[in-house]
Amino acid sequence: MTQHASPPRDDTPKMSPVEGPSPWRTLTARADVRTLSLLGVLAALIVIGGITKPDQFLDTRNLQLVLTQASVIGVVTVGMTFVIVSGGIDLSVGAIVALASVWATTVATQEYGFVGILFTSVIVGVGCGLVNGMLIAYGAMVPFIATLAMLASARGLALQITDGNTQVVTVQSVLDLGGRDAYILGIPPLVMVFAVVTVIGWLLLNRTTFGRRTVAVGGNAEAARLAGIDVRRQRLYLYLLSGLCCGIAAFLLVVLAGSGQNTNGNLYELDAIAAAIIGGTLLSGGRGTITGSVLGVLIFTTITNIFALNNLQSDVQQIAKGAIIVAAVLVQRRTAHTT
Repeated sequence: MTQHASPPRDDTPKMSPVEGPSPWRTLTARADVRTLSLLGVLAALIVIGGITKPDQFLDTRNLQLVLTQASVIGVVTVGMTFVIVSGGIDLSVGAIVALASVWATTVATQEYGFVGILFTSVIVGVGCGLVNGMLIAYGAMVPFIATLAMLASARGLALQITDGNTQVVTVQSVLDLGGRDAYILGIPPLVMVFAVVTVIGWLLLNRTTFGRRTVAVGGNAEAARLAGIDVRRQRLYLYLLSGLCCGIAAFLLVVLAGSGQNTNGNLYELDAIAAAIIGGTLLSGGRGTITGSVLGVLIFTTITNIFALNNLQSDVQQIAKGAIIVAAVLVQRRTAHTT
């Protein structure tokens, strides 16, 4: 009988056609490096503050003040991060904060007490976000133009309501919320609200379909539409979310300042955009992190505090902020080219 030789055994391990780290793992690694870098910058600023003004900067009350001031703009930045990740922009957040704060502190509103002020702040913010969202999503307006128009309109209406005057809050329960007696384990209530908004924002962006749709719309709106995502409705929801954050921030500002003014929220839009950018959010959309944005807010707030304690001019402070923004954008572009 003819014996057939058996084919030689191949004991070499099988290799997959494409090897290397997955895109998700690469993106996560980049995010971790970016977060560590931001933490390093924040740590360096704390060291600088401790060296230049050790008795004042490291004082517990000053650190509480830094966190409290970061809370207001921080809540706005969370909403701004979602908008930018989707490929949009919102230049009206500061004006919406001003309008919501003065509308919530009118004599008629304050007659309804704590609930009336809180409800008015939130509903005005959401209402402005609804207008922005409708103009952009269903009116096909460019986000820059639509939100610029809202900026002018909201500022004008805030000035009209106050007639240029400061509206003092007389509701004691609102004022008490900003007092030291309201602190829980040494943490101001405003900081707790900021922490809750941050956690909810992180979960929404990273653990829900809403977050995945937001990233998809920002990455490629047409591809997202072909994949079955209602892009217009998603954009509407995002500007509603931004308006909601502005309303919450307006209430926090009323608690912090004890008044409502038409000048509230001045340049908040620039600070929020800058914090999101240095936190790793791409202006072109499709990528961003809530953690990075919050660290960006803390970095800018710490810089402001250090400059104030050292009696440095505000123009130098603005130059420093500008330099940080430019450096962050350059790092983003370098990262984009190397990946």
